[in-house]
Amino acid sequence: MASIALNRVGKSYGSHAVLNEVDLDIQDGEFVVLVGPSGCGKSTLLRMIAGLEEITSGTLSIDGRRVNDLKPRDRDIAMVFQSYALYPHMSVADNMSYSLRLRRRSKEVIAAAVSAASSKLGLDPYLERRPKALSGGQRQRVAMGRAIVRKPKAFLFDEPLSNLDARLREQMRAEIKRMHADLGATSVYVTHDQIEAMTLASRIVAMNAGSVQQIGAPLDLYDRPANLFVAGFIGSPGMNFLEGRCEQTSENSIVVLSKGYRLPLSSRIPCADGETVTLGIRPEHVQVSPKDGAVEAEVELVEPTGLGVILHLVVHGESFKLFSTDRALLNAGKSLQIGLPEDRLHVFDRTGARI
Repeated sequence: MASIALNRVGKSYGSHAVLNEVDLDIQDGEFVVLVGPSGCGKSTLLRMIAGLEEITSGTLSIDGRRVNDLKPRDRDIAMVFQSYALYPHMSVADNMSYSLRLRRRSKEVIAAAVSAASSKLGLDPYLERRPKALSGGQRQRVAMGRAIVRKPKAFLFDEPLSNLDARLREQMRAEIKRMHADLGATSVYVTHDQIEAMTLASRIVAMNAGSVQQIGAPLDLYDRPANLFVAGFIGSPGMNFLEGRCEQTSENSIVVLSKGYRLPLSSRIPCADGETVTLGIRPEHVQVSPKDGAVEAEVELVEPTGLGVILHLVVHGESFKLFSTDRALLNAGKSLQIGLPEDRLHVFDRTGARI
């Protein structure tokens, strides 16, 4: 397997920059997920690693070797696409073995490689079928098997599950995670689905508008988001935000929300007196009917999820969500009292950075 290093890598189409000096070190055997909204540059970055897009600036290295100008076939990297990209006239076994046959490997080596990969992926009963006779999940497993038999230095996944239904995505996430555990393969995975990112990654690279916003373990991004973008993008339902201003006293800070609601904090936070701040709290951390510090909330909509209940609220004129496993909230009424526990709050300054 291989390490991959990007040093101030950028991509422009004429005067339009789509990636801005990306720095990223991917360790041997690591599973890194690039996540962000459509158009953030994550797929472009993946294609640059694969050699399918030219690098405008910066340096890309694989195992310490600069590969900016190296052709895709010489980088020893396997890519799994969203569209499967299988040959329709070939059987599953022939699709999986195609790259080895191009390299003129012996029949024995090819048979052993296909057998090992198909066994890992549960494809043994389908080796003689053609792609049209397979389900979407089975086709994606064939595409993964084709990549595995090559024994590449790294695997690149470009939104491989986006064409599958919810149940198949869940199954394929488990297949991909199991495959990574078995092979210990260096993997770079692109998705816009933050659930995929959270469940698969050893590290997440959160991207927006061509720039890296935060890099870290999934729970690091969830518990300590670096800015408003990461806080709002990671998590489902997304984090709630309330606008306020900072007041400093001799002992502590107070966040004053609209309608004059004052939320005292137990310590001072680094904001100027009167500075605009944004308060964030995740829906599952909002308290219902707290003993003190209650905030009035209007109930707009109630969504049962099976696991729990999502309440769509209006708090001080802002949309707000509460998640609870208490099914009694299915009959919440038109309003309720909520609490914002201090140890669950996130505070962001006027630039959007966490403070």
